[in-house]
Order: sequence, then structure tokens, then C-alpha cells
Amino acid sequence: MAIYFFQGNKDFFLAHQENDDNQKIEIIKSRISEFFNMKNVHFLFGSGTSCPAIPNMQSLYLKVKKVIDESTEIKPEDKEDFYLIANNNKDNLEEILGVLYSKREYIKGHIPFVEGSVDYSNCDKLISDIEETIFNEINVLPQGEQLDEDYTKTCSDKNDTLINVPNDSDKTNVVLGTYINFYQKVALRNKDLSRINVFTTNNDLYNETALDCLNIHYINGFNGGLNRYFNPAMFNYTYSKRMDTSIDRFEPVDDMVYLYKIHGSINWIEDTNKSNSYFDIKEETVPKYDKEKSVLIYPTPMKQNKSLGSPYSDLFREFQHKLLEPNGVLFVIGYSFNDEHVNDIIYRALATNSTFNLVIINDIDKGKPICKVNDSRVFRIWDDDKSKPIHYFDRIVNELLPNLDAFKQKDILTEFVKQIKEEKQKQIQQNNENR
Repeated sequence: MAIYFFQGNKDFFLAHQENDDNQKIEIIKSRISEFFNMKNVHFLFGSGTSCPAIPNMQSLYLKVKKVIDESTEIKPEDKEDFYLIANNNKDNLEEILGVLYSKREYIKGHIPFVEGSVDYSNCDKLISDIEETIFNEINVLPQGEQLDEDYTKTCSDKNDTLINVPNDSDKTNVVLGTYINFYQKVALRNKDLSRINVFTTNNDLYNETALDCLNIHYINGFNGGLNRYFNPAMFNYTYSKRMDTSIDRFEPVDDMVYLYKIHGSINWIEDTNKSNSYFDIKEETVPKYDKEKSVLIYPTPMKQNKSLGSPYSDLFREFQHKLLEPNGVLFVIGYSFNDEHVNDIIYRALATNSTFNLVIINDIDKGKPICKVNDSRVFRIWDDDKSKPIHYFDRIVNELLPNLDAFKQKDILTEFVKQIKEEKQKQIQQNNENR
């Protein structure tokens, strides 16, 4: 096993002749702690942060294949078509969906096309079954399921139910517990620094569940009461508390997070009733699959085009805007740089923002362009341990991230102000005595 820490193309440990893994971890932890003192701290989560509760792409393909194999509604010739496409694309689910989407559009645009044609319906049915399977695999926290004892104690109410019935409750509890530990560590920041920004390509509800469990305020771009609709203006707002009842004096709340789900969420739907005057993307309390209303960006090569529409154009604009803010750092966790529309924004920030830093905690393909960039602002951390490497989300949270104890900082500041006031009072008394 070997732990790696690169700055640009240079092996940081090789230059410092570090061999002991514990010392290496301490050095990495110290450097990450320094980054948390920067004005703007951002995270980008990929699918790796929700594994193994949510299957990876290969496992998703096997789930989809099983559904198609066992389906009595999909015709044998359409199953054969699926296997042919899968074989030609090396069982890559993204490529398979891309081909099927293209086929459906070809049929739809072909002259003459009759609405309700058999070919179109069969292809549409196949796509729908694949999308519903993916949706169900993402929707891993069904209603009524309880956290195990280790994690329910972190919630204010142990009887709270989560969002939906997990495929594997043990894996679900472990992953959700890691998210809870993550937000416990990073949500509380010094008031002089900006609030944490979390960007994620994941569609699951682990972030929201963990934040609700900890009673941490978060802004995800939706507002409203009974009906919550997407409104990008929300990202310009913050939560504040009144410091003095006699005057209009406010300060930001200690615990608040901005959450950006740049590929959508399983509980977002398109509201065809037009209940909102400006926006038609609605946040549902209980997620359920609806082929006609779904606004998810499914894993396909066409997702870059889909990300150009609302609400994704607003979310990606926010992503770009945040990375261009001065004195910032982006921690990339569980993301393998496979989405060009996401990568472009990161590369643009590196090219135009001289105070932007990038910390990649993942063993990504060495052929990726980011691995070839010799820039001292780019850091890569990973190890080759096959069982549980240091770049796994739970080890990152438990061993590498600092614990931002904002309340302790607040107490220290309060004590400092108290001392200043006492010294000033003593000086006034001394001046009065000298008179």
C-alpha cells in the first residue's frame, strides 16, 4: 500500500522523503486544515461519496439487465436490440442510453412518422424501464426506515423517519453516517468566512437527510411553503439572526450550507399545472418516478446538452461564479472527471482565477488532462490500497478533514472582547482616580 500526495506533477512525499503512512496522513491533514482557513471553501461530490449504498455504473448495468431479462412487457426483438447495443458499447450504460435516445429521436423524426407507432413505443418503453430502474436504485431511503442506533443518536428526534426502504440498510446507514459526520465537521465556520458550498452530481437525498438530521440550515435553490419551487435568487440569500432587539443588527447563523445538485434530484419534477408564476420545477416531499415529469439528468453522453436548460443552466452558472471568487479551494471527492461540462468549469477557474486551488481526493485515471497539468495550485491525494483506500469518502471524513469548531472560536472571541472591555473599564477608573 502507498499513499500519494502530488502538487502539480511533483510527488510531495518524495521531495520530503516521507515513508511512514501515519506521518503522510498527518501531513495531508495539516495541509487540508490550512485550506479551510481560506475565504471560500467548496466541495464537489461525485458518485463515489454515495457508494456502496448506491451502485456504480457497472452494477447499475447489471440491475438494468436483470429487469430487462425478467420483463414480460418488453418484446424479444427489443431485448435482442438492447443486448446488441450493450455488446457494441462494452456494457457501458451511459453509451447504451445514448444510443437508445438517439434511436427514439430518429424514429420520431423519420418521415413518415405516425404518432403511437410500434417502433417508437417499444423503444420508449425500453428507455422508460431503464430510467425507472436507475431511479429506484438511487431512491435508497424509503419512508419509514430508521437509522441504526449509532446514527439515530445524532438526530434531535430518534423517532424521525427518513426518506424512503433501502436496498441494503447496513450500507445505507454507513453512507448516511458518513454524510452526517461530514456536515458535523464542516458546517460550522468562522463568521468572517463564507459559508460552505457543496456541489454534487448525485441525485440521491443523502445530503438533505444528513442536514435535516443535524438541524443545519441549507439553501438548495427552492423556496415556498406548501409548494416549493426552484428560484435561483435563493442562492443570493443567507440565514441571519437578530443580535439586538432594540436595533436592526444581524449576523449570519453559525451552521448553514449552500447545496447545488447540478444533475438534479430524484424529488424534483416538472410542474405541468403552472402553479408558480416564474418557475415550473417543483420539489416533492416523497420522490416517485414519473416518466412525463422527471427532470433528472440520467447518465448519458447527451447530459451536456440537457444541462443547458433550466434549472441546470442556473446551477452551472452558480458553480462557475463560485469558483471564480477570490481565495477559494474546491475539494473534489468521489468524482472521476468524466463529465466534460463539469470539467470545463473547473479548468476555466484554474485558467482565470489565480487564487483558486483544486484538491482532488480520488484515484482518477492518469490519462485525464487534469493529471497532466503541472500547476502548483492543483493537489491530488490517493492511495493504492485495494480494500479501503484513503480517498474513500468515510476515510476522508474521519481521517483527513479538520473539525471546524465554530462554537469554540465564538467562545474565544467572546472571552477576548470581555477582556478588552475589562481593561478599558480599569483604564477609565484609573483616569478618574488620577483626577
